[in-house]
Amino acid sequence: MPDHLPEVYTDFRKRFSEVARSQDALAAAVDAAGPLDERTTRLVKLGIAVGAQAEGAVRSNVRKALAAGATVEEVEQVVLLGMTTRGFPATVAAWQWLNEVVGERE
Repeated sequence: MPDHLPEVYTDFRKRFSEVARSQDALAAAVDAAGPLDERTTRLVKLGIAVGAQAEGAVRSNVRKALAAGATVEEVEQVVLLGMTTRGFPATVAAWQWLNEVVGERE
């Protein structure tokens, strides 16, 4: 598994491997259930993660959106769009997490 995954996540997946496989299958089915391409799907999931102020999900979806072809500027815009819905503090926190992920890639 990638180095950036939290130990609690990898431990959970090891302990409940059948549940993790089922979750992975569900996630793949949900992603494939509509017309959105992977890049768009990742940007939407990033927006949801920003709204939930879920740090791990923000970081994960930044990585996945960039891997799917989104630009840093597109990812930044998704985070910025949270400003008028989720508020300034949540948006700044998500922007920090985004920048930390981008910094890891450089």
